[in-house]
Formats: sequence, C-alpha cells, structure tokens
Amino acid sequence: MITGTLRNQIDKLWTEFWTGGITNPLTVIEQISFLMFSRLLDITETRAEKRSSRLSKPFKGQFSVKEQKLRWSNFKNLPAEQMLKTVRDEVFPHFRNLGDSESTFAEYMTDAQLLIQKPSLLVSAVNMIDALPLTEGDTKGDLYEYLLGKLTTAGINGQFRTPRHIIRLMVDLIEPKPNEIIGDPACGTAGFLVGVMQHLLEKYTSPQGIVTHDDGQKTYTGDLLEPYRKHIQTQLFHGYDFDATMLRIAAMNLMLHGVDSPDIHYQDTLSNSFPEKFPKQATDGFDVILANPPFKGSLDESDVHSSITGKVKTKKTELLFVALILRMLKLGGRAAIIVPDGVLFGSSNAHRDLRKLLVDENQLEAVISMPSGVFKPYAGVSTAIMIFTKGGKTDRVWFYKMESDGFSLDDKREKIGDGTGDLPDIREKWFAREKAKKNDRKAKHFFVPVKEIRDNKFDLSINRYRETEYEEATFDPPQEIMQRLRSLDEEVSRDMDELEALLK
Repeated sequence: MITGTLRNQIDKLWTEFWTGGITNPLTVIEQISFLMFSRLLDITETRAEKRSSRLSKPFKGQFSVKEQKLRWSNFKNLPAEQMLKTVRDEVFPHFRNLGDSESTFAEYMTDAQLLIQKPSLLVSAVNMIDALPLTEGDTKGDLYEYLLGKLTTAGINGQFRTPRHIIRLMVDLIEPKPNEIIGDPACGTAGFLVGVMQHLLEKYTSPQGIVTHDDGQKTYTGDLLEPYRKHIQTQLFHGYDFDATMLRIAAMNLMLHGVDSPDIHYQDTLSNSFPEKFPKQATDGFDVILANPPFKGSLDESDVHSSITGKVKTKKTELLFVALILRMLKLGGRAAIIVPDGVLFGSSNAHRDLRKLLVDENQLEAVISMPSGVFKPYAGVSTAIMIFTKGGKTDRVWFYKMESDGFSLDDKREKIGDGTGDLPDIREKWFAREKAKKNDRKAKHFFVPVKEIRDNKFDLSINRYRETEYEEATFDPPQEIMQRLRSLDEEVSRDMDELEALLK
C-alpha cells in the first residue's frame, strides 16, 4: 500500500486539480492517468531501448526520431505555456496513433482530451507525477487504488477495483497458458488481464532473460514467449465494459504491460447485442475467464439475452454474470470469479438453480471464502472466489476459509506483517490438494463430497460444512469465588477506613 508521504503527494495533486477548476472525481482520475501513462510510456521506452541494446536486437519504439520531443523526459522541462501547447496539441494526438491500425487503444483515445487549461496547473501536475515512485513494485496499482478510493463508493452497478494481490492469487490458481484465449466480461481497468500478462512473463522468462535495473527492480522479458508473440498481441486478451473511462485506463494499462493491440470493447456483455456483435466470443469462445463482476444492481429481463435467463431466471447481476461466463467458456474452459457470499447460500429459486447448474452440469472445483473488508473502502461485503470448469461433473468441492489477505480489514487496509496472509498457504494447498492424506473439517481447507452438497440444497457456504471445535470452559467452585469476593470487599473497606482517617 502507498506510504503516508506518497498519500500526501496524491492528496496535494488532487487539491491542485480541484482548485484549478476540475472537480469531477472521475475526470481528475482520468487526467492523472493520462499524465501517469505519458511518463510510464517514456520509462517503458527507455527500458526497451536498453533491453534491445543488451540483446542486440532491432528496436521499434513508440516514438519516431521526430517524435522524441513528445517523450515525458523532454516535454517536462518546457516552459509552462509551451508545455501546455505541446501536451495538448501533440502528445495527446500521439496517444491516438499508438499501436497498429487494428488497435483498440486508438479507438478509446479518439476523444481523449487534455482538460487542463491552466499552464500552471499542468506544470504542477507534471512535477508532482514526475516525483512519484512509479517504478517501485506495484506502485501504479496502489496509486490507482488510492485514486479510485477517493470516489468513496462503488459505481452504481457495484463495480470497483480488485486488489492486485487477490488478482494474482486467482491467476496463479487458474494457471493461464500463452496459447489460450482469455477474457473478462466486466474488465474495468483490465486488472485481471494485466495479471495474466505478468504471470506469463514471469513463468516464461529464462534466467538469462531477467533484467535487473539500477533501482533493484527486475524486468521479466518473457524471452520464452517468442513462439506465442503474435497470439499474445492480437488474440490472447479480450475485455468488455460499458464505462468508457475505465476502458481507456484498461487500454493504457495493457499497453504498458507489453500488449499493443488488446481486444477491448465498449459492451454490456449481459445484453442482447453481445452475441450479435461478438458471436465468436459470446458463446463457447474462451479457454479462461477471470472476473470480478458487478455485485449489485438489477436489470430489466428484456435487456438480458434469453440464453442467460433461460438458465437462471433472475434480475440480479451477480447471478446473471455467472450464467454468462458459463456460456462464454469453451467446453473444458475454466474460470475463477469473485462472487458475493449471497450467491453461495441464497435461498431463492434463482440462487439454487445457479448452484445446481454449477454442480450438476459442470465441474465446480473450489470455493475460497474471503473475509469481509477485502474490498474496503468500497464495500464491506463478504465475498468468495469460485473456480470451475465448463462441462464434466462435480465429484467433490475443495473449500478454503481465508482468514487474512495480509492487510487490515478496515478502510485503511494497512499491511499486516509481510502482507501475504493466507495467500501462500492457499497456493500451496491448492496444488497439493489431490495428494492430501487427511480431510480435516476443522482445518482451514477440506473437501466436501457432492452428495452432501446436494443434500444441503446446493449450499456452498463453508460454514455449512466446517466443523468448529469447542473447548469446554472450566470454572472454580462458586464457594471459592464467593470467598474471594468477600476478601476483596474486606480489603476495600480497610483501604477506605485508612483514607478516611487521613482526611480527619
């Protein structure tokens, strides 16, 4: 998480925007994102140049010889008036031309504008962003987390940013491969898709391909991904959302992580238009889906495609998205998604029908219960990670009760210890689950046979199956307790007598 000093820097920058006349929180976030992107693009370009030099390979960057003046390291030193003119009239138009002709990045930058009109505000913003430690660890993600936290609430449809460490856990458990097709039907800022790219880079980098920078940070070049480069750039990643601002940030995020032409589109994936516009992706299109769909909100049934409501008759978005994801997966495709706890034990017909669908017609593999507070400050709702495969059958379900994700569960979300909580144990136990010799219902993790789940009306809450061990409380005999109370009473009386004597 970001430090107090960094938090103060962001607060000061936020105040600068407000006093400069930009008061819409989403607009402030978008403008800061554009400027952060400009700086990160320059950093990425510099690292790519060094890597190209080290590997003695030709390099085609994002800036031509004539466009070098548009790099952050160059325009940040310009006088205020000239900086504003350069950024507004040249840097932003350059953003729209990034990527190839098929790039959806350019699609979502077509109407991107620099809304800063005061030269002094731009200079102040550039100076502050230039001072941010954007290359240290996951500072970019932490900054987005803090900026989005200033919205104080989730969006009207219940969407909010998924913590990076939770994303990484889900990606690690699902183990995506570089030749697969991966999607997120409610991608937001593309956190899951970026998490997949980071996972692939680390897994498919040889020891010789790891570049250690002067600041000690490591870059995983993904040199073993060479056979899959074209697929990664054009076919691996697919994301959909109906928030244009989030899509811009998603495109910037993926591009900064080496994906020049991600398939990112403005689309309500629950709607009737999704199968019409994207028939290959809407049905049996994906090997892997990772998602944190909106938790709340109800839709007009007539707006939802009949292939979804035919499986689960409901208006609740959290149920509709699970049915949608099942439709989008190929036979044998796998998913890891976040759902509110109500999906696990809700008593309505729609809730039971969905759980029955997962258990009886597909392979529900795991339910990982997370503590309430993981999504603070947006919401305190309890959630779980569900992992399942389309088709097949469920013989038993692996449950894990996560008690700590490594951070405090209040609005501050401060790191506890090394900040890992139960996550390393979840990874270890998940990959060793089939070899486990014991199945202790009193432990954090255990299997439950499908028959028992059916007998409990497909209830998937871990507390339904976990055994709680109670320790018998022992008490002293009442006579002894009464004797101690009398002794204490006598002692108090003596002390009061002594105090009264002193006052005479």
